[in-house]
Amino acid sequence: MFFNVSVFSLLLGLVWTSSRAQAPNTLSAQEKKEGWTLLFDSHDLKGWHKYNGKAPGPSWRTDGGTLHLYVPQRAGNKAPDGGDLVTDAAINGDFEFKAEWKVDRFTNNGIFFFVQEAPQYKNIYDTGLELQIQDDAIYEGATETQNRHRAGDLYGVATASIRELKPVGQWNQLAVTMRKNRLTVVLNGYTIHEHDLTSADWKQRIAGSKIKDAPISKGKFNGRIGLQDWGSSVWYRNVKLLRL
Repeated sequence: MFFNVSVFSLLLGLVWTSSRAQAPNTLSAQEKKEGWTLLFDSHDLKGWHKYNGKAPGPSWRTDGGTLHLYVPQRAGNKAPDGGDLVTDAAINGDFEFKAEWKVDRFTNNGIFFFVQEAPQYKNIYDTGLELQIQDDAIYEGATETQNRHRAGDLYGVATASIRELKPVGQWNQLAVTMRKNRLTVVLNGYTIHEHDLTSADWKQRIAGSKIKDAPISKGKFNGRIGLQDWGSSVWYRNVKLLRL
């Protein structure tokens, strides 16, 4: 019987590599060394609360290693008992943020940065900078000028320079970096935003947006990270933060 040693070694290596693949919602040895922290560990919603409120509503749940906003049937712009989530801890200073997300058909959602909780900001979108998370089929047929609220866009502020989304039901990889007043967003390996938040261009964009009166418009680049409840299903995993 002929036995190909090289093929066997290759297969053995693939099995060994697969067995060592990093489990979702865990930190690698390198990430631990660098100082990353998990914002979701698969077990519970510890570290999150409802925006301007207390415990997350039960529509937010852990589901198969994901942080899932469960909306089996859409009825309006909020889940039956959900609410927008924000991190317990605020971020002061530079940071890196990573997450994976996937959506259902016609999902509309968002991740917020620089969120300030205060009575004068009734809604999370009154204060935070929103990165759109959604199924772009919602706006099928609309031109870029007709709608600037597609996945990867900074809502009402800036459109993504490249659109390379995974199909509905597949995971998208997101990385956001805030360093020395420069905001960079990478989606599925493509840099889709690079903005100097102290530039005249950025200030003009904010002045013409719905967050023109939010703290970010005054150069306050700190606050909480938020996950929107806009009445449709969304899943997150590998949500991680590194304070720089």
